[in-house]
Amino acid sequence: MKITIAAVCVLGCACWFPGVPAFAVDTKTWTQADTTGFDKGSLSGLSISSDGKITLAPAAKEIFDASTAFLSAVARDSKGNIYAGGGGLGTTQARLFVVDPKGAVKTLAELDGIAIQTIAIDAMDRVYAATWSDGKVYRVNAAGKVEVFYDPQAKYIWAMTFDKAGNLYVATGDQGVIYKVTAAGVGSVFFKTEETHARSLAVDAAGNLIVGTDPSGLILRVSPTGQGFVLYQAPKREITAVAVAADGAIYAAGDGSKQAAPAPPPPPPPVSVVTTTAAANAAAAAARPAGLPLPPNTTSAVAGGSDIYRIQTDGYARKVWSDANDLVYALAFDAQGRAIAGTGNRGYLYRIDSDHSFTRLRSLTSMQVTGLCSAPDGTLYAVTGNIGELFAIGPRMEASGTYESEVLDAGAFSYWGRITSQPEGNGLTFETRSGNLDRPQQNWSPWEKLNAGRIVSPAARFLEYKATLTGAAEISEVNTAYQMKNVAPVIQEVEITRENYKFPAASAPATASSNSPSNPASLSLPPIGRRSSASGAASAAGSASTPAMTWAKGFIGARWLASDENGDSLIYTAEIRGVNETAWKPLRDKILENYMSWDSTAFPDGK
Repeated sequence: MKITIAAVCVLGCACWFPGVPAFAVDTKTWTQADTTGFDKGSLSGLSISSDGKITLAPAAKEIFDASTAFLSAVARDSKGNIYAGGGGLGTTQARLFVVDPKGAVKTLAELDGIAIQTIAIDAMDRVYAATWSDGKVYRVNAAGKVEVFYDPQAKYIWAMTFDKAGNLYVATGDQGVIYKVTAAGVGSVFFKTEETHARSLAVDAAGNLIVGTDPSGLILRVSPTGQGFVLYQAPKREITAVAVAADGAIYAAGDGSKQAAPAPPPPPPPVSVVTTTAAANAAAAAARPAGLPLPPNTTSAVAGGSDIYRIQTDGYARKVWSDANDLVYALAFDAQGRAIAGTGNRGYLYRIDSDHSFTRLRSLTSMQVTGLCSAPDGTLYAVTGNIGELFAIGPRMEASGTYESEVLDAGAFSYWGRITSQPEGNGLTFETRSGNLDRPQQNWSPWEKLNAGRIVSPAARFLEYKATLTGAAEISEVNTAYQMKNVAPVIQEVEITRENYKFPAASAPATASSNSPSNPASLSLPPIGRRSSASGAASAAGSASTPAMTWAKGFIGARWLASDENGDSLIYTAEIRGVNETAWKPLRDKILENYMSWDSTAFPDGK
C-alpha cells in the first residue's frame, strides 16, 4: 500500500470534557492587592501601608537647596527658627543655615571641618554645632558669631543633647566616650561605652541618657549618676538613631550586619553639586563610619539593611520594622506620637503604625533622609543627603497623587474589559494606555479615562493603568479584566513515519532499544523536521515528545507539530481518504498526543 499523507484536523480548547469540546478563551483578571504587587509600579504624592493600602501622602515642600553634598542635622528653637547643618567631601568648611519663621534662608556660619554632624539648642535658644572629622563643638549666636565651646579631642562627634539642668552631653568616636559639658563649657568624661562609637543619643523624662553604640549594636540607659545598663543588644552592628516617645517607649534604629555579607545592589549614581575625584570619594567612603551620609558618586558599604526596635517601659524589646535595603539615619515623632524614620538610599520616610504595621509615607527627591525634627504644629522637617536640601512635610496632605502601574503583558493580542477597585468611593479616577511594544515609551496609545468602568484603550498585547487619588480616596485592590483574541490553532508540520512501525499505546511507557539497522525492533525518531536517513537507522537526537516506534508489519504512523496562541489545550481528530475519494474515513478521535499510528492493511491499496 502506498500512503502519501494523513490529514490531521486540530481542535483547540481551554478545557475539555469527554464528548464536549469547547472553542473559547477565558476572561483573565490581573489583580494587585498587596505591597509587593503595588511596588512594581510607581507612586507620586501617595503613601502605601504594609497591608497594601494606598492613600494620599503628607505634602512635602522644599524649603531650600543648600548647594552642598548633604545636610545631616536639623533642629528647631523655641521661636520657630529651623537650623540645618552639613557640608561635603572635598570641602574644608562645614556650613550652618537658618530658616526664620517667614521662610527666609541664610548661611549663619561656616565652621572648620568637613561637615556638621549634629546640632543642639539650649534653653536660651543658643545653637551648638559639632563637626567631623577631628570634631569640635561650636556655639553660634543669632548674629553668626562662632566660638569653640568644647573640644573633646575625639575624631567624631556623633550626637548631642541637653538635660533639664542645661548640661550638654556629647557622644563621640572612635573611643566611644560620652562627655558631660557644663553651661560654662567645662567638660569631663561622663560615661565610657567600651565601644568604638557612642553613635546616637537621647534623654528620657527621668534624665537618663539613651545611648546607641557601634559595633556591638547596644542600646544603653545611663542614669544621671553615670550608671549604665544595657537595655538591648541588637542583631545589627550600629544603632544610628534613638528617640524617646511621650509614653516612655524607646525607639532605636539598627543598621548593618555584624557579620560580613555581600553588599546590596548599588543605587544609581547620585547627582552632586560638589566636584571631587572618584579616587578621593572612594577613599573617603572607605574611611567613613557606616552611618554617615554617602559622599557624592559613591555607594553604601553597609550590608544587611535596617531594623527598628521598640523597647517598652518595662524593658521588653521587639523589632517593629525591618528592610533589607533601606538604611535608617534618623528618628522623630509626628503629632500623634507615631515614630517616623528617615532612610536611604531611596529617600523614603516611614511611619511605624503599630508593632506589626507601618506606612511608607513618601519619598523625597534626594537619596538619603539624614535628619528629622518635629514642630508643634505637626510639621516634620527633614534634611537630606545627595543632595543637601531641607523639606517641610505635612501636616496637610497632598491635593492629589498618582499611582502608575507596571506594564501588563497579556501574552498575546488581547481585548480589555473593566477596571474595578476596592474600596469603591469618590475621588478615584483611572486612565489606561496600551501598545504592542513592551515598554511604554513611544508609539503607545495616549492616556484615556475609563468609560463607565470599561477600558477604551485599543486592543493590544500590553496595558498600563494610572490611578489618580484626591480627598479621602484610597486603594487596596485593583482588578483589570482582559481576554486574549481567540485565535485558531495552527499546524506547523505533518510527517508520515516509516512503514511497518507503530507508536506504543498512549498509556504504554516509551522505551528504546538497540537493534540491527537492517531490521530494528524499534525506531527512535529525530525531532520532527529533522528526518532520519533513508536507511531508517535510529537518530542520535531522539524527541522527548515522540516515543520510539516498534516493529509492526503493515502499520504506518503520523506525527505533527501544532500550537495555539491562546495557550489552550489541544485535541486532535485524524481522518483518511484515497486520492480519488471524496469521503473522509475516521482513523481516531480525541487524540491527546501529537502522534498516532494505524494498521494500513485495513484500507484498500492505493494512494
